[in-house]
Formats: sequence, structure tokens, C-alpha cells
Amino acid sequence: MPLTDYEIVIGLEVHSELRTESKIFCGCTTQFGQGANSQVCPVCLGLPGVLPVLNEKALDYTIVAGLALNCEIAAVSKFDRKQYFYPDLPKAYQVSQYDQPVCKKGWLEIGVDGNSKEVKKVRINRIHLEEEAGKTVHSGTGILDSDYGMQDYNRCGIPLIEIVSEPDMRSPREAKDYLEKLKIFLMYTGISDCKMEEGSLRCDANISLRPRGETQLGVLVELKNMNSFRAVQNALEYEAERQTELLDEGEKITKQTRTWDENKGITVFMRSKEESSDYRYFPEPDLLPMVVTPEHVEKLRNLLPEMPDSRYQRYQTEWGLSEYDAGLISSTKEMADYFEAAVAQYGEAKTIANWVMGELTRLLNQERVAYKDLKISPSDLVKILQLIDKGTISGKIAKTVFEEMFFTGKDPEKIIQEKGLVQISDPSQLTAIIQQVLTNNPKSVTDYLAGKEQAIKFLVGQIMKATKGRANPGAVNELLLKELATKK
Repeated sequence: MPLTDYEIVIGLEVHSELRTESKIFCGCTTQFGQGANSQVCPVCLGLPGVLPVLNEKALDYTIVAGLALNCEIAAVSKFDRKQYFYPDLPKAYQVSQYDQPVCKKGWLEIGVDGNSKEVKKVRINRIHLEEEAGKTVHSGTGILDSDYGMQDYNRCGIPLIEIVSEPDMRSPREAKDYLEKLKIFLMYTGISDCKMEEGSLRCDANISLRPRGETQLGVLVELKNMNSFRAVQNALEYEAERQTELLDEGEKITKQTRTWDENKGITVFMRSKEESSDYRYFPEPDLLPMVVTPEHVEKLRNLLPEMPDSRYQRYQTEWGLSEYDAGLISSTKEMADYFEAAVAQYGEAKTIANWVMGELTRLLNQERVAYKDLKISPSDLVKILQLIDKGTISGKIAKTVFEEMFFTGKDPEKIIQEKGLVQISDPSQLTAIIQQVLTNNPKSVTDYLAGKEQAIKFLVGQIMKATKGRANPGAVNELLLKELATKK
């Protein structure tokens, strides 16, 4: 049967490191990029005789994630020991959560197979808090072509949340869209930087196939080692085709874990998939259960910012932005905050949106500058727009001033004075310039008088060139037409 005769069923397990200054059970720093094994202590190395002490901020951040994703917050949760033997796990077990996670029964809304007009809720089974494992540094480019690996335990003990979805996604595109939106939500809360290149956001995908119309789930295959959202989509697309071929040949799908080979564009067998019983969970004896009061949950809920879905709708209904503009601006909290601060002072949301999505975003991307390092405040942008409204500068000159402000942080009026950029609006001064341009371009004058309307654009361009862009465009057009009328 072709793939279209099967229904793809996908669930995702997303791991996100929490942005705390110290690790979950000790005081070691979580700073990224330091020398190997330079940020470790007896606790995070799992040496005998030490006792872990919970970092309360890690628990609060987990609750915040749950609230942002519409979860129920457990009044009592506990830690468990998850037993497995990997070289990057020095204790030979991971402190995680099994049957009593911090958060459960949440959801996140996405478009159906990329269609923003039709939405669905992807249910979130649970969000649990655990400690991060170390990192194996391979001798080759990856595990498949390496002769040996070395262990860096700096990452051991960094607080980590695992967000486990229900198998509610029906295409690789939906999985990618879910991940992109989940990242936006996590970054809005500020609990994680979600940098996939630093390993602070990772995803394992579970995929199975079943004939369309069936309700029973097929045998799942877990996919690991995907380093981008695009890689997740590509790996799932390949795996769906692979499983289709096996099923059509009458072979059984085995429950297994596979890795994604980015270079070859294929999934490769790693090992048989473990069951929960294989991990031999039992309650962590060195940590007491965590008790969270309703009052504390509400305190954290009140600290949440307005989330992107709400802003997306509000920008359209209150300020008349298009779906595209509202979606782009609300997708980044820093951009949305900047945009709203400028709108509050200026009032015209569409004008602000054009500048934020246009000149500001261009310069941010070009110079690789973050919003937190911007030298142009929302008030500065408003000043430029008000100078345009007053006729002090033209829209074209405003872009020049804006770019100068971006690099220097100078006041726009100071830049205008220093560079002599005040717009020329005086009719007598403009008329003299226009007359000179007409004298210098007799053919264009003749063409215009002969009915070639395009000639006037050339003449306007020459006038703007003569004034170095400082001429008032509206006044130029009006005065130019008057001068041309006298030559008929």
C-alpha cells in the first residue's frame, strides 16, 4: 500500500535545560562552553557519601512551563531513580520522575498539517523535572564513525524538563510546527534559552504507522540525535517511508531506537527500545517529596507574560495587523515587547510594525545583535516617526538616520543636524532646483510633454539626487507638475 493508505502517528519527547545559574542538586555553575570537567563536584559526579539539595528555582521553572502549556500542577510530586548504564551518567542512574511528575494533562495548539485556518490541540501527557546527563565527545563526526569517546561531566546535574506529548500528531510537518511553537512558548517564559546548538533543547520522536481507519496504535520506533527541527521533519518523513515498505512486504515493525544520519539522510538502528520496567524506577531515597501550595502556583501564574497566541489574536482584532504581521511579531517576546512599547507612544500599529519587521529586523540580523543589546529604544523609533510626520525629514532620510542611531545610539535630531539632513520643503528653494533639473534634461521634458508619463519619474529622481534625498517628495511632485505645465 502507498503511504497515503497508512495513518502516521507521532509523539514527541522534548528535553529543555532550565536557565538556572546553578545545577539542580548542587552549587556548580551551569555556564556553557567551559573547559571539560571544570564545573563538577562530588554531588554532580555521584561520589559516595554526598546528599543532593534541590534547587527550588528549578522546581518553580518547571511549574511555569506547566502553566504556560495549560497543565495541571501536582500538589505533591516526587523524584525517582531511573537506572541505566551509560558512560555519561556517572551514578549509573538518573534522578528523574516516574509516576508523580510536577505537571500533567496540558496541551498546545497548532495548525492541522501546516494549515493555520484549522487548528488542533496536541495533548501534553506530562512535564517532569530531572537532572541532565554528561556529554560524550566522539573522536569522529558522530557516534557512527568514531573509534572512541571521551566524557565531559560539566553538563551532569543541569536541571532539565522533559515535555512528553500524547501521540496526537499525524504528519512530520505537524511535529515540526509543534516543536517550533513549543520553543516560542518556552522562550516567552524565560525559563530556557532553547539553544539547540548548545544542547539545551533536544527532541526524541516516536513514530508508528497503522492502516487508515484503525484505532489501535502500531509498533513505535524512537528516533534520536536530531539537531534541528528540519532534521526532525526529515527523519520522520524517511522513517514513515521505511516502515511503509516493511509493512507492504509483510514484515513486522520491531520496537527499537534509531539514530538519524544527517549526511546520508537515513535512520540507522541503535538498539532495542527499552520499556519502563527496564529502567527499574524506584523512589529517590535522598530527596523528600515536593509540596506545592495553590498560593505558590497562583503567584507563579501571575508572573507569566501574555503568551504568543493571545498577542497574535489581539494584534489583529485591536490593531488591525494582518495574520502574517501579527504572527511574526508575536513569535518573539522581545520583538513583541518592543513593538507594543512603541505603539503605546505613537499609536499607529501598522507603521510601527513596518519599521520593526523591516529596518530594525534587517539590522539585527545583519549585525547579529540581540534586542537586549539594542541602542535604539522604542522611544527613539517614535522620535524618528514624529520627525517624518512634521516634515523635518523624509521617509528615505529617516532610514539613514535610523541606521546611524542603530550603530551609535545618538539622538535622531543630533544626527540630522550633524549630517545636514533636514528636509527641504521651502517652495522657492525647491523651484530653483527643479528649474535647473528641467534645463539639464530637455529630452525628458519633451518626452513628458509628448505624453510619456514615465519621464516624470526620471525627473523626480534627478531632483532627489540633486538634493541628496532631502527634498520633500510631496512638494517636489506638486511643484514639478506646475513647472512642466508652464512649458506646454
